[in-house]
Amino acid sequence: MDLTPYVEQLRRELTTAAEVGGEDARALADRLLQPLDAAVRLTLLEALSAAAEEISAELAPGSVDVRLRGGAAGFAVTPPPAPAPAAADVPGPVDVRLPLAEGDDAAMVRINLRLPANLKALIEDAAASGGLSVNAWIVRAAAAGLAAQGRGAARPAPAQKPDRTLGQSFTGWAR
Repeated sequence: MDLTPYVEQLRRELTTAAEVGGEDARALADRLLQPLDAAVRLTLLEALSAAAEEISAELAPGSVDVRLRGGAAGFAVTPPPAPAPAAADVPGPVDVRLPLAEGDDAAMVRINLRLPANLKALIEDAAASGGLSVNAWIVRAAAAGLAAQGRGAARPAPAQKPDRTLGQSFTGWAR
């Protein structure tokens, strides 16, 4: 924030006010304006700092600081930390086998999931804090999300053939 337009505005206002007093008052105002330049800038910075303090008090634990660079004032805003997710937002224990599969021998499928690195780290932390594997945590989160949308029952798994083939896909190990 460049303070020069504000200092110039004050200079114009003082010059206009001095013209009412005649030529001597105008000459005196011209002589006083130059030394007042630094004092006016300092006063403006103090006003900005006081405003930043009031904003910081309202924003706590976040803050606003005034920084001076090259004669221009700038603001550094530190937002408050994001609130912790509510208990309803964190996937809790869900028996995912009941709505998703019929019985213990239901087919398990593998998917490839691409995640941003920061999201993966958050998932790993959440799973570790819950004492779960990443896979179990993701399954619970997906089941909880589907349940929240009213999609509790999933499509039944396709019947498997005795040789464990599904269409053109084959499961198992090969050498």
